[in-house]
Amino acid sequence: METLESELTCPICLELFEDPLLLPCAHSLCFNCAHRILVSHCSTSKPLESISAFQCPTCRYVITLNHRGLEGLKRNVTLQNIIDRFQKASISGPNSPTESRRVQPQRPYTANISGTIAGTIGGGGGSGGGGGSGGGSSARGSPASSSHSHSHANHTNHANHANHVNHTNANHSPAVVAKMDPRISCQFCEQDPPREAVKTCVTCEVSYCDRCLRATHPNKKPFTSHRLVEPVPDTHIRGLTCMEHENEKVNMYCLVDDQLICALCKLVGRHREHQVSSLTERFDKLKAYQVSPGRVSDAVMEASKTSAAQTLENNLTNLVKRNSELENQMAKLIQICQQVEVNTAMHEAKLVEECDELVEIIRQRKQVIAVKIKESKVMKLRKLAQQIANCRQCLERSSALITQAEQSLKENDHARFLQTARNVAERVAMATASSQVLIPDVNLNEAFDNFALDFSREKKILEGLDYLTAPNPPSIRDELCTASHDTITVHWTSEDEFSVTSYELQYTIYTGQTNFISLYNSADSWMIVPNIKQNHYTVHGLQSGTRYIFFVKAINQAGSRNSEPARLKTNSQPFKLDPKTAHKKLRLSNDCLTMEKDESSLKKSHTPERFSGTGSYGAAGNVFIDSGCHYWEVLLGASTWYAIGVAYKSAPKNEWSGKNSSSWVFSRCNNNFMVRHDGKEMLVEASLQLRRLGVLLDYDNNSLSFHDAMNSQHIHTFEISFLLPVVPTFMIWNKSVMILSGLPVPDFVDGVATDLQEQQQQQMGLCRQDSPYLTGMKSCH
Repeated sequence: METLESELTCPICLELFEDPLLLPCAHSLCFNCAHRILVSHCSTSKPLESISAFQCPTCRYVITLNHRGLEGLKRNVTLQNIIDRFQKASISGPNSPTESRRVQPQRPYTANISGTIAGTIGGGGGSGGGGGSGGGSSARGSPASSSHSHSHANHTNHANHANHVNHTNANHSPAVVAKMDPRISCQFCEQDPPREAVKTCVTCEVSYCDRCLRATHPNKKPFTSHRLVEPVPDTHIRGLTCMEHENEKVNMYCLVDDQLICALCKLVGRHREHQVSSLTERFDKLKAYQVSPGRVSDAVMEASKTSAAQTLENNLTNLVKRNSELENQMAKLIQICQQVEVNTAMHEAKLVEECDELVEIIRQRKQVIAVKIKESKVMKLRKLAQQIANCRQCLERSSALITQAEQSLKENDHARFLQTARNVAERVAMATASSQVLIPDVNLNEAFDNFALDFSREKKILEGLDYLTAPNPPSIRDELCTASHDTITVHWTSEDEFSVTSYELQYTIYTGQTNFISLYNSADSWMIVPNIKQNHYTVHGLQSGTRYIFFVKAINQAGSRNSEPARLKTNSQPFKLDPKTAHKKLRLSNDCLTMEKDESSLKKSHTPERFSGTGSYGAAGNVFIDSGCHYWEVLLGASTWYAIGVAYKSAPKNEWSGKNSSSWVFSRCNNNFMVRHDGKEMLVEASLQLRRLGVLLDYDNNSLSFHDAMNSQHIHTFEISFLLPVVPTFMIWNKSVMILSGLPVPDFVDGVATDLQEQQQQQMGLCRQDSPYLTGMKSCH
């Protein structure tokens, strides 16, 4: 119906055509709109009759007018009749779709009156109202009958659509519908406002109140076949329209393209060769797989559990969870925005307060300095006045002496001249000789030349006024950091060293977690050393052979910033050979680092921990290891028969190491190299010139590795699920060996260990299946 109204709308005024003119290009135009076009082309100096042509507003065709002007164009009588019928159908009820759309645009749902308009334009005699008793008998005029006729003409489409609507409505509870539109109005009422709907006819696609429902749906055919449901919004019952065919509803599902289509798409569209299914069938299939347990295998049954419906449900659950997280995040952001506003106002007030204090200090200092200037002025002027008075007195005395001397020179009487001349001459000579007495002490440096005002330094300080910021993050210098078996000294540098008031060192054991942010947030496991004033610090009491994560925080009054994380490791646990465990035919050096086969050495007493079996010429280290990663080396010298590894404390001492389930060793017997555990041996490849054996015990990652330390080659790795602390063990049957412990792990050994850990995580026990050993063994890679 909206498409019909758009065809009856003038392109100029966008209203229904009024007195339409039929243009030569076959388009139409309101007479008044055409007149306005001519007026817009007419200037003040030219009359309206002088306009002889204008362009069609639709196709831009030039319309030529004769001497009669617009009156010379034909009237579109047919179009005017259609508009009149359309207006009558629209005015038949105050709540008709057109009136509702024009008068009350805020109402979200409009009535379906396509049947009414079709009946009216086609010459039907029924009024579109359908109210009262006459509404039930006017089949063509009622929306129910018109919609029913339309449904009968498109039976297949509406049948499928009804099924789609049925499933759609079934999934909307009354609470959900009420939330979408709390009040669904009758679309057939004549009164304003319309009454609340009690039923929605899926066949008619219209919602009715109780009165209109009784009037339009009597209990007789064909209305008994109409499907009535609880009131639902108009958008729910109209369904979805096809994207390729306008006004066609989707009623099929294309399985090839996996999309909704209409009947035209299947008949004449690009989906005519595709396999399709009904909406109901596809809906049931996606909702849940109906699998018969007796007709499929267990694997298929397991696969059916992960159906598309479950996937959709899981994705929906994740989406809801993410939306909740986003809402929480947004709430936090809003809270931060509010906090920013509060902090900004606080800092602005603080800025005004601080600046006012500075201005007050300057004002007070100005007054103090002004008083000093005035006091200095009074003092200098007083001294100058005294000097001026002294000068005046000397000048008066000198002037009087000059006058007396001049009078004596003018005396003509010899006797008088001789009487006064001597006295005057003595006084003049005395005055000349004592000129310092006559000239007063005058200080000419009292003109404020040595009194200067220089605020250049203060001006620079004031020009540099700014708010204090947190210092830049410090940087940990790995190349300067040192470690022992139980200490690590951390060194760092800072670009803002002068603005930093203190440093804070934080550290924890590295567990292999790569997400440092989440690791940093787990504050319970972190040790904190506060108030450090220097750029280095030594941490004591650490576990040997253990990796640690370190952060350094630079702090001042404005805040703090963390350095990038640094991974540092303590050295391996140092140990020596334990004399209490050495076989009585072995001789240990004084430093207990070298053991040598000595058949004549029989002075040792028997103890439970001593190796005592025939041929069990062994000794153990003096430490038990239950954590960390430790590396030691054994200098083999010329020995060609030995066994080196680790064992539990409970391992038997009267048999070879590796002959039981409590020990793991790498052994050489002349030209053969092998690994041994639980009495099972496996040959491995190694150089006959092997002189330096490296042993890496990674207790935390359950591995024991042997390496050719001189040639940087990996020999073999045991995978061991350690249950108890282990002790290094050494056996020889000829020559001597020497141990070097407490060493840092070499780079090539560390790299091999890392690779093996990654392979272990990827294969997850595959190596154990390939190994000729039963448990805890792995062949050399």
